[in-house]
Amino acid sequence: MATCTSHSVEETMACAARLAETLRPNDVVALCGELGAGKTHFVKGLVAAGGSAEAVTSPTFTLVHEYRAGRVPVFHFDFYRIARAEELEQIGFEDFMDDNGISVIEWADRFPGLLPTRTRWIRITAGADDSRVIEERA
Repeated sequence: MATCTSHSVEETMACAARLAETLRPNDVVALCGELGAGKTHFVKGLVAAGGSAEAVTSPTFTLVHEYRAGRVPVFHFDFYRIARAEELEQIGFEDFMDDNGISVIEWADRFPGLLPTRTRWIRITAGADDSRVIEERA
């Protein structure tokens, strides 16, 4: 997935499903974008593409949600309310990176130094016409 333009929640989820086809256990996906850009909808598409019908919600207050009903577990993080890296240490963040699941992190650009080099960076940008440009960055 290099770049994808979405005009609906369903299209955002379809873009995520295309990325999901390329993901393997222990991959990390870093999501960046403003509030309301569609990061959580993107995660919904990843989880659904992995074969899970679990309800996906933002882990803003719990920091991580685990979705284990699909082919590969998905660990969904949200760094929005994290003030210090030590908070991530307390929940065992590093352990998730090598737990044979796919780690997806909203607001990942708040702590980029904590992410492994294998991280795939995705930026979601809202357009003037309510579209979304979803692009993978190097």
